[in-house]
Amino acid sequence: MIRVLVADDHAVVRRGVREILEEEPLLAVAGEASSGRDVLRAVREEEYDLVLLDVALPDMNGLEVLHQLRTIKPTLKVLILSMYPEHQYAIRALRAGAAGYLTKESAPDELVAAVQRVSQGGKYVSRELAEMMAEFLANEGEALPHSFLSDREYQVMVLLAKGKTVSEIAGELSLSVKTVSTYRHRVLTKLHLQSTADIIRYAFQHGLVE
Repeated sequence: MIRVLVADDHAVVRRGVREILEEEPLLAVAGEASSGRDVLRAVREEEYDLVLLDVALPDMNGLEVLHQLRTIKPTLKVLILSMYPEHQYAIRALRAGAAGYLTKESAPDELVAAVQRVSQGGKYVSRELAEMMAEFLANEGEALPHSFLSDREYQVMVLLAKGKTVSEIAGELSLSVKTVSTYRHRVLTKLHLQSTADIIRYAFQHGLVE
């Protein structure tokens, strides 16, 4: 039996994932978590074969949780299931140690196939993501400035590029306005930009937002 921990802050999503996975006789949702802290506590208290992890958790970025899981349970397999398109977070997640990346728009049978493959020690990416990764590796020597942002800086950059204010981002990420302003300043500095309008243009030019 493959024991899965489902981590998402939306109860409806967790319920839907549970219903999909438990249609398979060898898959069992053995736990649920609605925050990053819940995930870390759960894996310390129980044994799981795989964590199905959302990027947008209310208290911690999913990639931060992934980094901590690599320290707490180095062999625990993690599959990212996110609302964010692959081009925004997938490569970062895979480089951080995730075994696969799926968007929430994926078909139920693709989710089951991904969980099964990852639980058996494999990797799971869509064909589109595989092509994107190949292109990324081919051009890695010419890395763009945003590839040097931290995960949190990148997250703030994407939200700014989507038109969110510093206050709105602070509320969404459970951070102070001052902290988000600091991240914004770091983004501007690392990308050699002057304003939020420049961030928006940069993000659209490089396909980081839709």
